[in-house]
Amino acid sequence: MTTAATIEAVWRIEQPKLAARLTRMLRDVGLAEEVVQDAFVQALERWPRDGIPNNPAAWLTRVGTNRALDRLRRTVLIDGKHRQLAVDLTELERAMPDVEAALNEDIDDDLLRLIFTSCHPALPAEQRAALALRMLGGLSTAEIARAFLVPEATVAQRIVRAKRTLRDAGITFEPPRGQERRERLGAVLEVIYLIFNEGYVASCGPYWLRADLSNEALRLGRLLVALMPEQPEAIGLLSLMELGASRFGARSDGAGNPILLLDQDRGRWDWSLIRRGLEGLKRAMALTPTPGPYQLQAMIAACHARAVIAADTDWIAIAAYYQALALAAPSPIVEVNRAVAAGMAFGPAQGLAIADALRDEPRLKDTHLLPTVRGDLLAKLGRMEEARAEFRRAAALTGNERERELLLARAGAIG
Repeated sequence: MTTAATIEAVWRIEQPKLAARLTRMLRDVGLAEEVVQDAFVQALERWPRDGIPNNPAAWLTRVGTNRALDRLRRTVLIDGKHRQLAVDLTELERAMPDVEAALNEDIDDDLLRLIFTSCHPALPAEQRAALALRMLGGLSTAEIARAFLVPEATVAQRIVRAKRTLRDAGITFEPPRGQERRERLGAVLEVIYLIFNEGYVASCGPYWLRADLSNEALRLGRLLVALMPEQPEAIGLLSLMELGASRFGARSDGAGNPILLLDQDRGRWDWSLIRRGLEGLKRAMALTPTPGPYQLQAMIAACHARAVIAADTDWIAIAAYYQALALAAPSPIVEVNRAVAAGMAFGPAQGLAIADALRDEPRLKDTHLLPTVRGDLLAKLGRMEEARAEFRRAAALTGNERERELLLARAGAIG
């Protein structure tokens, strides 16, 4: 691996951890992000010249902490009214020699603390998720915009406003407790879910999937369930992610090209993760008579997991679960997936009717999702010219290079 590729890989893995640690120190999300960027700029300058450190994470943490301490000192000197930012400088400096040991001590708590802070009720819901995805997932504004089906400028504005609100309100960076924790749970689950999804299918770039992001979401999900073991939706989300992650080994070939669900070698699925996911789903369903959106999605994933071969998939049950999900958490994305399920369960004409009802949905106009589904359904109906056009349109809209190649190949394969 080249030095540049190593730095990129380290950035993807360590950025959220370092951001969480520095946010707790600086108590300013925006300032912490700037310091993280400074640390990686130094890595870009020094590592090609001096070589990759033996422990890149410790190196970045040390550099970032030093920069944070410099910022705190400057704040004290420049503006006396912000002296509270310079808490325990001596103690922080004494801890510096133990950076490597500290890396494994409380990083999970730091990450969870930052999620709960980003999901503070002082922020509107759309700002919470955008900020958390930027800080924790390391996602670009373009990637977040695709996740929320909104323009990039809108996401950028949300992030700026969220940072300003947290700073101006002087919000503490400690996890809430009791009822306050339960009130933030929905927003926290949404953030973890979106981080997992960005790893499951990267919205842009050269990689079909980003296992580092999905694994981080899984880790956070497990930590959250340990913290709140009686919350059925938290368990439901963890089950959904475990069932989804079980397919990672079969979702691409040796060259990194996508393999779609119905074409996957199910012998390469991780059956230990499937067992964990199914057990978790059973536990979540025992906690409530009314399954929530994450439990419903886990029930859909469970239908796929239980099918030893693709032909065994219970598409009628999946279509019913999507119908329930459309009522519990209506969204254009749910409707697109419902079209797929209905097409598999009841025939492509029924699926296409659902998909066609979405053609004027403004939130879908800049995404590849709807034309991909329409292309597949039209091909099954023998409407080949229309199908080819839809696959080409989808290819032009996706930001993922691997997915674009797959869609163009599907268009080219239509006779």
